[in-house]
Amino acid sequence: MRFVIQRVTEASVSVEGNVIGEIGKGLLVLIGVAESDTCDIADKLVKKLIGLRIFEDENGKTNVSLSDVNGSLLLVSQFTLYANCKKGNRPSFTEAGNPQKAEELYTYIIEKCKKEVLCVQTGRFGAEMKVSLVNDGPFTVLLDSENL
Repeated sequence: MRFVIQRVTEASVSVEGNVIGEIGKGLLVLIGVAESDTCDIADKLVKKLIGLRIFEDENGKTNVSLSDVNGSLLLVSQFTLYANCKKGNRPSFTEAGNPQKAEELYTYIIEKCKKEVLCVQTGRFGAEMKVSLVNDGPFTVLLDSENL
């Protein structure tokens, strides 16, 4: 499982020209699911995500978490995080989880986050989405279950 986490001052996701998810200060999280992923792996990544101290404190140090700044989450599924570009110029996505499994884990992650964070917004699984954001910093972190 992979989370690309971007600290944002604002972010939104649109489908067919309509905004379906929108946050102010918080984290935009792009979520990729592999075939081998499980709920246990999702639990570990969600715990790490919620606890990340990547917001600035009163001294300008990245030392406070999402809850400390009353931040929001925007969770967007993105199977292309498992693009394999080793051969040729056209990415292969065979390492991405099958759509049914990926959607189940994406929904599971959303529900876990809603138990911890007051404002959780989402994209729409499988939809063609337009994501807009203002990356604060910029500050982007990759969480990969292979490295936990």
